[in-house]
Amino acid sequence: MAKTPAQRIRKHGAKAAVPASHPATPVNPTTNRTPAKAESNGKLVVIAGVVASVFLFWYLHLLTLNQMTQLSNGLAMPDSLIGGFSADYVQQLHTAMNDDARGQLGYIHKTAGTLFPLIFGFSWLLLVGINVSRKALRWALWAAPLAFAAVRLWGNVAIDAALAQATPDAGQVAVASTLTVLGWVLFLLSLAGGVAAVFLGRRRAKRD
Repeated sequence: MAKTPAQRIRKHGAKAAVPASHPATPVNPTTNRTPAKAESNGKLVVIAGVVASVFLFWYLHLLTLNQMTQLSNGLAMPDSLIGGFSADYVQQLHTAMNDDARGQLGYIHKTAGTLFPLIFGFSWLLLVGINVSRKALRWALWAAPLAFAAVRLWGNVAIDAALAQATPDAGQVAVASTLTVLGWVLFLLSLAGGVAAVFLGRRRAKRD
């Protein structure tokens, strides 16, 4: 019968070899995560997000919404009107589009119109987070993309609601128009903030 560690010590003294209860687990050097590796992985995610955002912007505004004018006698969709729109314009658009056309616009809002602000907002949050170290400045630059995503999603619903009525409600149209203009302003501010974040990140890298 094998002796216990205490019995070995009593018999052999300090020279007794006490086996380790748990063998040492070899360290896998490939699992070591450093700040540099984490930042590199984050940059890859940012690049993928920026590419996806550019594609979705092209698909939504330059392709799909532009093609919708074929169903509205050449009238632009409210989403594309940077300067906003009036109740009279929504009335004309409602008359020019049938139920199927308005349903297609609603479907666009639920698919590409939802994915674009969400992916763009997430990508810009990560872009700023990686490049800006100062907490206060980071939150200031995060405000625009966060607000953009919320405003664009709300604007999709407001446009569909205003366009669904044969006689548009002036209040609903005003809300939809305001959200559309505000969405474009926040989008441009987000782009400017992204450029500023990249500039700050490169300047910090040079100092390091």
